[in-house]
Amino acid sequence: MRRAGLRGRGKPGTTGHSERDRYDELRGAGVSRSEAAAQVGVHVRTAQDWDKGIRKIGNSRLHPDGRTIDYNTGVITVRDSAGEPSLARLEARLHPRFLTLTEREQIADLHRDGASLREIGRRLGRAASTIKREVDSYSVRGAYRPHQAHRTWAAARSRPKASKPATSGPLRDYVAGKLALQWSPEQICHALLIDHPDDEVMRVSTETIYQAIYVQARGGLRREVADALRTGRTRRKPHRSPEQRTSPFTDEMVMISERPAEVADRAVPGHWEGDLIVGTGSASAIVTLVERSTRYVLLGHLPGGHTAEEVRDVLVPLIGSLPQHLRGSLTWDQGCEMAAHKQFTVATDVPVYFCDPHSPWQRGSNENTNGLLRQYFPKGTDLSVHSAEDLELVAHRLNGRPRKTLGWKTPAERLRDLLTVD
Repeated sequence: MRRAGLRGRGKPGTTGHSERDRYDELRGAGVSRSEAAAQVGVHVRTAQDWDKGIRKIGNSRLHPDGRTIDYNTGVITVRDSAGEPSLARLEARLHPRFLTLTEREQIADLHRDGASLREIGRRLGRAASTIKREVDSYSVRGAYRPHQAHRTWAAARSRPKASKPATSGPLRDYVAGKLALQWSPEQICHALLIDHPDDEVMRVSTETIYQAIYVQARGGLRREVADALRTGRTRRKPHRSPEQRTSPFTDEMVMISERPAEVADRAVPGHWEGDLIVGTGSASAIVTLVERSTRYVLLGHLPGGHTAEEVRDVLVPLIGSLPQHLRGSLTWDQGCEMAAHKQFTVATDVPVYFCDPHSPWQRGSNENTNGLLRQYFPKGTDLSVHSAEDLELVAHRLNGRPRKTLGWKTPAERLRDLLTVD
């Protein structure tokens, strides 16, 4: 009936107009989408598809540009069964910067009549370079053929392809292997440039790796999502700055505003940032120290508590294990665990500077490191079950990861360079 140009009778009890026709009439009369959908009796998502010219076919949606998207599998089809661009793709309404079939026909007529490229451009409202590129690209034996040009252009438009991590091969194995070592997608992306400098096949962007993990339609690394990223999330989430809750520190302190300028610009190594990560019920903790210049990490074991004396007794041997030229200063927040800071300074000759209240960004390197450590020591868990050897292994892993801020060198390599300088 439709091929013969006949319209269906519609649902029983209607006036003969389909829901779509009734919806188009309401929209043409200025009725809003939600109101028109309610009057017709369809979901607002269906109305949105109608406004965009999208047709629903089973579990798929046919877009005006010829794309057919299966929302169960994420598969996108853009060609017909004969392998040619679909009619919808050829007749799709695209961005005004693209030439339409009508414009190509005008180009052919004017070019055949001997009009110059500039004249054709003026009549079509296009740049002469656009006309020249079109004629040069799609002319056969000196003759510009508009319909063949349009079909060739439609077939050459960007088409979806399989994600690189979703395709078996050395690239996928490399990415999966580094994710198993808790490398971030950005670290993997840059490591590929170093490990395979001449192999263009071994290239993948950071966003592609994230999509392979999170986006179902891209796929490829879903099984690794639990262990791949330190957050362990199954969906993407915007970054949010963590809130730093600290208790008032009543003892005399030297504030960060009095810290030497050489500490702030990270030019001189040996200046450290410190904090605690706390276990369940604040019954256990781990001391975390980060060197500001190299991002080298030291961890201290506090299985039984984190009083000021206990923290002091862990910090003193940690700092004491360093050579003298790497004992510059220590920056801490105003937590009561540093009440014995003067005793620490006397024992190590390392001054302690305190951040302003609720200003975690003043210890940015340490905050970032604490976030990385939560991959190994999740919040809400008992930290006393981890031994000193476990902490040493975790510190070794963090110090062996390449860092963007270090030019993709590792903290261990940067510290080694400092220790071997004559």
